[in-house]
Amino acid sequence: MNTTKELVKKKADLAPKQIEAWRNFNRTVFKEGVLDEKTKQLIAVAVAHVTQCQYCIKFHTPMAMHKGASKEEIMEAIWVASEMRAGAAYAHATIAMEEMEKMK
Repeated sequence: MNTTKELVKKKADLAPKQIEAWRNFNRTVFKEGVLDEKTKQLIAVAVAHVTQCQYCIKFHTPMAMHKGASKEEIMEAIWVASEMRAGAAYAHATIAMEEMEKMK
């Protein structure tokens, strides 16, 4: 299903207080603070790949470029996210090892 302005409005109309709170939260989080806006967008691109949110990828990738990120920076952020995802799977192998050791 493609996101349209009409669908976005319908969702917002069903929960206006919640969407306003979400939009305020979103604006606050992505404003420059200790981290600049480009860095925040690169983090968002990386996290979007780990969470596999195609809508987030489609939104935050051009936003990162708009905030000054290069294609190389975006790809590097994606590779960092990929390593973290793979690393987490490997790290959790310790749980499997503990269970296998119980079977001795």
